[in-house]
Amino acid sequence: MTTIAFILGILLGIGLAYWERSRFNRQLKRMLSTLSDTTDLIHSLPVLSLVRRELSYLYQQRQQLQKTIDDQKVILDLAPIGYLLLDGDNQLLWCNAVARELLRIDRWQPGHIRLLLELVRSYELDQLIEQTRSSQISQVREWTFYPSQYATKNHLNEDQTPKLYQTSVALKASSFPLANGQVGVFLENQQPLVELSRSRDRAFSDLTHELRTPLTSISLLAEALQKRLQNPERRWVEQMLKEIERLMKLVQDWLEISQLQEDPSQSLHYQTLDLKELMDSAWATLTPLARQKSITFSYSGPEHLPLEGDQERLTQVFVNLFDNAIKHSPDHSPILVEVMTPDTASTTQSAALLEKVIMIDIIDCGEGFLESDLPYVFDRLYRGEPSRARKTSEPDSSRHGSGLGLAIVQQIIQAHGGSVQAKNSPETGGAWMQIKLLKEPPASERASG
Repeated sequence: MTTIAFILGILLGIGLAYWERSRFNRQLKRMLSTLSDTTDLIHSLPVLSLVRRELSYLYQQRQQLQKTIDDQKVILDLAPIGYLLLDGDNQLLWCNAVARELLRIDRWQPGHIRLLLELVRSYELDQLIEQTRSSQISQVREWTFYPSQYATKNHLNEDQTPKLYQTSVALKASSFPLANGQVGVFLENQQPLVELSRSRDRAFSDLTHELRTPLTSISLLAEALQKRLQNPERRWVEQMLKEIERLMKLVQDWLEISQLQEDPSQSLHYQTLDLKELMDSAWATLTPLARQKSITFSYSGPEHLPLEGDQERLTQVFVNLFDNAIKHSPDHSPILVEVMTPDTASTTQSAALLEKVIMIDIIDCGEGFLESDLPYVFDRLYRGEPSRARKTSEPDSSRHGSGLGLAIVQQIIQAHGGSVQAKNSPETGGAWMQIKLLKEPPASERASG
């Protein structure tokens, strides 16, 4: 009886095993039937042969994909721009040769995974990556990268000089989000453009400086001729003197920009000022021009707001901005000036203002900027396309700008540690200049000023 039970148990186990194997084979065939190149072979080949065939095919596919990845890495490694690939934990998965040169990465090898922070110390790059990962939107940022002392020492050539730049390099990074929290970053070396721009500005400044002497001589000769001539020749000389004066103003403006750009701390003389008094003084200078067009000055903000700055330079800022606003405003319209601080702004506005920051909005009621001009209004000598320039009712050519006024404004504001932005007002449709100024300059600038 025991033997019979044992035999029945074995038979039952074999039957269950055979049934389970048949069920597994049916499931496996159903899976294999979903593959287009296997459908015709389901009934003609054993399941094991089909599995081996699929494994071989997948292995080939894997090898082909790996070859494609390797080829793409070779292409990226030879590309003239840098590339970084980071995972969700900010670990550097891969970077090409240009990225290693630009960021002075010398403690990483392909196949190694290390935290980016261990290899590169750049707050701007870290912020760019984090913002891209959190927003899942591509980002672009430009900044000056200052390598750590360790990285600089380890990137020396045989003549003991760094391979790229000894102190810093201007970079532009474009990032894009990838799956699983990964982020890709392309790096562009902007340093040659920066150095070319500096070289151009230096050469132009030298030329501008040399123009002062002959222009002064021509002006003196024209004044002497003016006293000796009669009309109509005298009127011609008067017109020539106006053009000479305009050229001398252009020369002086360019030299001021160059001086501010080269060494802003030496160009500023800090003292305690009252912002409202400063703007009132600037407006008073332009009152005769404003009265000709019946333009009014509308101020909203604190009556007394102290700040540290250079009185002459900041007055120059507001004179330039008010002059532009008057020039492009229609008759009988106001120029709106609104001043806000974290204490006087609303809850929403104060969230955008940092501590000890003053925001100044200057808005006119003119035709505003062309959208195509907005990125370039602070560039030197930029005056927009003549066919689409804003209209002005001033017939006198002396009232037309040199293209340096807003560039000077930007340099002065930046020298004070602030920023200025050009927009169009959605309410008036006119130009909207937004200035952010620090109430107190950085300690280093205050000491040197």
